[in-house]
Amino acid sequence: MDAIKRFFGFGIMVSIAAFTGSCGDDTVPKPEAYLRLDYNEANYVLYNKDCAFDFAVNDRVIVEDKGNCNLTLRYPNMKASVYITYKPVNGNLEKLLRDAQKLTYEHVIKADGIQEQPFAIREKKLYGMFYQVGGDAATNAQFYVTDSTNHFVTGSLYFYVKPNYDSLMPAASYVKNDMRTLMESIRWK
Repeated sequence: MDAIKRFFGFGIMVSIAAFTGSCGDDTVPKPEAYLRLDYNEANYVLYNKDCAFDFAVNDRVIVEDKGNCNLTLRYPNMKASVYITYKPVNGNLEKLLRDAQKLTYEHVIKADGIQEQPFAIREKKLYGMFYQVGGDAATNAQFYVTDSTNHFVTGSLYFYVKPNYDSLMPAASYVKNDMRTLMESIRWK
């Protein structure tokens, strides 16, 4: 019987120690936090090759010439690329416009919305559209620019990661600013 009383007493003491020893600061969940991504301010330089146009490009971008004035602007630190395609206008402006719009609206299945922003600088004969694609679509932004008689340029932004709009937003915003600068700086030759 003494053994049972000692065992029972020991069990009560361990239980009390466990309850009093574990009392301390209450566990508090961590507050929500967001990833902070800072990108260096863009410095633009003129990209001038044997094409029908030239433009300003971020000096941190790697420009790959794919031939026939088709270019890939690579952002290796962001795992992103902007694909630039040039096509001459030969009485087919309506078809080129339809194709550019069709390419954008193919992403409507995954997109939360597509915002169209018309673009025009009449003095430079630059007319176009900038598309912002919201949601988890494969591309976050696309554009086209034309002089409406001779030249037609399109651009599409793609990331080499699973599309997650919230996570990509800082990088996408940075590249979208570069795309707008590219559009505004195009000079036809």
